[in-house]
Amino acid sequence: MPEDFHIRIAEPKDADDLIEFNIAMALETENKILPPEIITAGVHNLFANPQYGFYLVAETNDEIAGALMVTTEWSDWRNGLFWWIQSVYVKPKFRRQGIYRKLYEFIKELAAERIDICGFRLYVEKHNVIAQKTYESLGMTETCYRMYEELHSR
Repeated sequence: MPEDFHIRIAEPKDADDLIEFNIAMALETENKILPPEIITAGVHNLFANPQYGFYLVAETNDEIAGALMVTTEWSDWRNGLFWWIQSVYVKPKFRRQGIYRKLYEFIKELAAERIDICGFRLYVEKHNVIAQKTYESLGMTETCYRMYEELHSR
């Protein structure tokens, strides 16, 4: 039987869980080891700079079960902001209980209060079929775009 989950905007006190989730997600989905000092600084930096975005958490019985991050992208074509959903992670023992659905519905409720949000976007690892089916079941559609990047070393 699914547990009762409460969705809320994350606070700095949640940083340790968010850091742990990011490290676990990178290892699980891309077999990458994130340097703890960089992800720790990155999580804290988002809290210090809310113009970059925000985190949401799903909790039950004082335990954070899952989380995601929302960042923004300006669209001149739409004269609005896309909210990018990133760093989605749900602890294994809480998976398949509708946590992502609740997080996504909460994002949509937040956006409904603002006239500047024109849509939602996310990227998903191309072999993560379970996640893709989840996103499609919530009304998201695959785009015709491919993503490219060039990383700068620091």
